[in-house]
Amino acid sequence: MRCEANKRGGAPVGHLSELTGAEAASVIYLRLWCEGGSKRQGIHSDFASVFGNVRADHLNQTFGELCRLCVQHGRRPLMRHAVQCGCLGGDEACFANFVAYAAEGEREDALLMATLMVRPDMAPLLTSLATEVGLALKQMRLAAPSAPQRHTYQHATIH
Repeated sequence: MRCEANKRGGAPVGHLSELTGAEAASVIYLRLWCEGGSKRQGIHSDFASVFGNVRADHLNQTFGELCRLCVQHGRRPLMRHAVQCGCLGGDEACFANFVAYAAEGEREDALLMATLMVRPDMAPLLTSLATEVGLALKQMRLAAPSAPQRHTYQHATIH
């Protein structure tokens, strides 16, 4: 389900560097979770470095359930960019904003955004999971990602 130009929800709408640390982490962790295998261990390691193994186990399960529900009960396939990509896809932006609203206690807004991603009957459960994960991400006090370095080249015109 990688981003392709003709896939709804995958079109770039911004850059990860425009998000807060917690928002960017939610997108990067979503990408890692979707990759599966050893990539998911990185999520647990990040949680464990801040909260210890016991709470990290719980948060890892909660985040996994959040992602699983998005995939299993999604209104359509959730599009994402590659893990290392600096772009932010439309679906990823929705996910980041959803988690941020939930963490900030904006339950009605979070519920509304959840209904954009999953069946309406799954929205309350999804919002509850996002609240817990979002609060943990905020507690981690992650730095916002930096913008990619842009190189400036000076070209001389010779006649």
